[in-house]
Amino acid sequence: MSYLIHTPCGDVQGMPGRVEGTAAFKGIRYATANRWEYPVPVTHWDGVYDATAYGHCSWQPRAFYNEEENLKKIFYYNEFRKGETYTYSEDCLFLNIFTPADAKEGDKLPVLIYIHGGGFTGGCGHEKHFDGPVWPLHGVIGVTVNYRLGPMGFVCLPELKEEAGFTGNYGLFDQLTAIQWVKSNIAAFGGDPDCIAIMGQSAGGMSVQQHVLSPLSRGLFHRAVMCSGGGVNKILSSAPAEKNYAFWQKCMEYAGCKTLAQFRAISPEKLFDAWNQTKKELHNPGCFPCIDGRLVVGSGAELLKENKQHPIPYMAGSTSEDMMPPILQSMARKWNAAQQKPSYTWYFNRRLPGDDNGAWHSADLWYWFGTLDNGWRPFEQKDRELSEQMVKYLCNFVRCGNPNKGGDLPTWIASDKRQTRVLILGEKPTHMARPSLLKMIKTMLTNKAVGE
Repeated sequence: MSYLIHTPCGDVQGMPGRVEGTAAFKGIRYATANRWEYPVPVTHWDGVYDATAYGHCSWQPRAFYNEEENLKKIFYYNEFRKGETYTYSEDCLFLNIFTPADAKEGDKLPVLIYIHGGGFTGGCGHEKHFDGPVWPLHGVIGVTVNYRLGPMGFVCLPELKEEAGFTGNYGLFDQLTAIQWVKSNIAAFGGDPDCIAIMGQSAGGMSVQQHVLSPLSRGLFHRAVMCSGGGVNKILSSAPAEKNYAFWQKCMEYAGCKTLAQFRAISPEKLFDAWNQTKKELHNPGCFPCIDGRLVVGSGAELLKENKQHPIPYMAGSTSEDMMPPILQSMARKWNAAQQKPSYTWYFNRRLPGDDNGAWHSADLWYWFGTLDNGWRPFEQKDRELSEQMVKYLCNFVRCGNPNKGGDLPTWIASDKRQTRVLILGEKPTHMARPSLLKMIKTMLTNKAVGE
């Protein structure tokens, strides 16, 4: 099999996927962008594009130190990255496509685009748990995306607003451009541009939240999935871009820059050093979606109250040892209950084998992607059966907006204002129930697992 695809941009050479029966097209450049400029979509390349290796990740803190020596982050390093090699660059706007090996144009397979988390400051689309989702075995094409992070993706300055008419959210615009690229090109890979879902976890879930509230993404996708970050809450609310000016002006000072041109020209290492100094002084991470007036046009609570969210089906949920279990679970359920289309809430409480951290923040991703074989943990038959079930729910939802259609699964009842039970995935057989609020509050106050 040649794995050669003829796309509107040009020919693409892929390779066999990690999972038998799948194909992988790695490191496809979907856009270009100079520092703090909005992305320009790629529409053409010459020759055959070599899509057999993952592309660069965005510059991020872990690029500048040895992860094995950072004890605060060692848990997630051991879980998702140990033994892997990553390259970092400002040239990082790449995506990866996973298809059935025999997929061809005209198949019109549903498509799931995944946006990774990492606090808007870390991560990439090809860590171990994302490397080779099993979705194509269920007839769903998967896409993972890299986007600009930290000070590369979320600077806000008046000079930048004067230059482009608005400022901030460069990383979110990268995501938007990736979704647009997929819609324009996925038919060549066997996908259906009129059956696209987007999914994200943590900062990725919050990103999905911004896209489903944005006028710029109307019609680009047809369902949305938000893991440990979906819903609206004052704690996670966006502020106007202007509120961030003082932070980034202070960052310019620490970088020794008096002009935007100088700030654009400094090395990534010097930029990140200045950002770290600014965070410490102002006790503010500085990198978060802002109200830019274009992609993000208001706070989530305001837009939901005005019924500005996309009228599509949603899935949203969280884990039992999440960072803020009662808050994240409440956000997900209330969001789903407020929708026009049936929307579905889950609660994942499987205590992953191998340690005593329970269902920590991000733990469910191994199961949604079906990539348990990539991990170090002594996963049991119970875990494989749970993952198979979760993948079926997810792929059913991507296909038709209803996780119950297409498999012999326990019935998942949609959320509404009266129906407050959620689907419990994990320790006991899958069922509908109400998670214990007192237990979630206790977990939030005593949880030793950190987020990333």
